[in-house]
Amino acid sequence: MRLLILGAGATGGYFGGLLAKAGADVTFLVRAKRREQLARDGLKIESRDGDVATPVKAITQDEIAGSFDAVILSPKAYGLADAIDTVRPAVGEKTFVLPLLNGMHHLDDLDAAFGKSRVLGGTCHISVVLEPDGRIRHLSPFASLTLGPRAAEQEGAKRLHSELARGGFDARYSDNVIGAMWEKWILLATLAGSTCLMRASIGEIVRANGTQFISGMLDECCAVAKASSYPPRPAAESGARTTLTDPKSNISASMRRDIERGARIEADHIVGDLISRGREHAVETPLLDIAYIHLQAYQNGLQGHR
Repeated sequence: MRLLILGAGATGGYFGGLLAKAGADVTFLVRAKRREQLARDGLKIESRDGDVATPVKAITQDEIAGSFDAVILSPKAYGLADAIDTVRPAVGEKTFVLPLLNGMHHLDDLDAAFGKSRVLGGTCHISVVLEPDGRIRHLSPFASLTLGPRAAEQEGAKRLHSELARGGFDARYSDNVIGAMWEKWILLATLAGSTCLMRASIGEIVRANGTQFISGMLDECCAVAKASSYPPRPAAESGARTTLTDPKSNISASMRRDIERGARIEADHIVGDLISRGREHAVETPLLDIAYIHLQAYQNGLQGHR
């Protein structure tokens, strides 16, 4: 399969780099500066699972020639409109679009742009950062990517899954991919809400007697998911609670890192949209509300300095 990955940033670069190293037909759609960097240095990944340095194919938008079998998107949610415009020339009648964004709202935008029959469900669990010199650092002991069909006519999703499995990372196929996306969402919303509000890692919050606070926020997220007809599986909820209440954990949401460097954040898509869906079902979310007020105040401050 011919795969196009939008950008060669942290997430797309990690999965795409491993696929390219394994010999898959991967092309990165990037800006001119990143293309020059990749042509000169290749794509470099630093990971506890083993470092990778591999040459890759990279093009700019004006070099798109025809459609690809699949286009993989992992931009920040606030950059989705630009991402859609950028990849549109590469999406043909038989092209699958695999989004690896957080939350759910992006599916509506992608369906409107390309049609629901072309847009798969997808999510990933990984912690990676892109360094200024172009290196991708893999910070977590896990790296999984889950995809699956959202419509009956998406049988080709299994073929894409087989192709992604060549990369050597944990590629998963799910017949209930929306459920998997909800499970990721409730974990991430709790992680982002708590670590951004407290400006601390999970372990630091727990050691400050914050276990009840984190568990309460997770309970709110689970209640919204349940009211939306996608209750997390018991094992998924238990695993999230264990991860989010580990006193030795040093994990924080990438949103906290974005705040600390004064960057834009996905507050509306990760926390705000979850709260809105709770309101639709009369689910109260007092802890999430406080976290969202904090995140909105930060966003308002950013706008005030522009």
